[in-house]
Amino acid sequence: MEYKKLGITDFAVSRIGFGCWAIGGHGYGVVDDNDSINAVEKALDLGINFFDTADIYGFGHSERILSKALGSRRHDVVIATKFGVCWNEQGQIYKDISPSWAVKALEGSLRRLQVDCIPLYQIHWSDGKTPIEATMEVLSRCRDAGKIRYIGGSNLPLALIDAARKIDCLISIQSHFNVAQRQNEDLLRDCFVSRNMGVLVYGVLARGLFSGKYDSKSQFGENDTRAIDENFQGEKLKRNLLLVNELQKLGVFYEKSAAQIAMRWTLDAPFVTSALVGMKNVDQLVENIGALGWRLEEGDCKFLDSFHAH
Repeated sequence: MEYKKLGITDFAVSRIGFGCWAIGGHGYGVVDDNDSINAVEKALDLGINFFDTADIYGFGHSERILSKALGSRRHDVVIATKFGVCWNEQGQIYKDISPSWAVKALEGSLRRLQVDCIPLYQIHWSDGKTPIEATMEVLSRCRDAGKIRYIGGSNLPLALIDAARKIDCLISIQSHFNVAQRQNEDLLRDCFVSRNMGVLVYGVLARGLFSGKYDSKSQFGENDTRAIDENFQGEKLKRNLLLVNELQKLGVFYEKSAAQIAMRWTLDAPFVTSALVGMKNVDQLVENIGALGWRLEEGDCKFLDSFHAH
């Protein structure tokens, strides 16, 4: 396993983090809880010590399953969760990072995760109305009360990151980033280089697209949000499939899969601390671990750079 220090913290986190959206059982089709638990347990055995979830994932189910799978080892790993995307009884989703909701959301996550303190508590998205300073002030008080170890941000623009950091230390930023979609690259590099923040990236496999399992005829069920994902449609899908073909060709040379090539490209970016990858079962976990322990040659990295979607 490869590890890297998370910003200014004393955490050394695994370069591949266990992304827990899928195990929530909503948005990724049918998911078996036993498969999820087995995957988490195997991840622990293989050295993964970083698990990223959110209260919205499966409307709380992801946090509960993660806690069950970690068992007594929950205190030996770095658990990151997020708040700010809420839901009502009808399953409708809305954003809220108000101070009052931050406190309620934190208590809910502590209860579901069965911990007294969350190692990394992240603002999931801005709600577009609550001043980030107000949110940070209440999170700072929660940290001082011992319920949060560190505060992080997710999907925040640079202006909000800097505004938040004027109130308290925002130690990490989480954002979408992969070999084809690099619109956040400058922001992530700035956060790492100029602000000494940890950088967590998701979407590394474009929700499984870079695995090579999907093509223009692929169909998704009604509980799978990939059915409406633009990366699986039209011209974007055509371009992505061209990239997948090149990833597969490189995979032959390196004796790796297309997914492993895509993950390695991301991990080789000097500003990336950990790549968060969804894993629904042990087979997917083992596949993802294969991205570790080697590097792409510089020429191959530059070739893949040419597929940057502007």
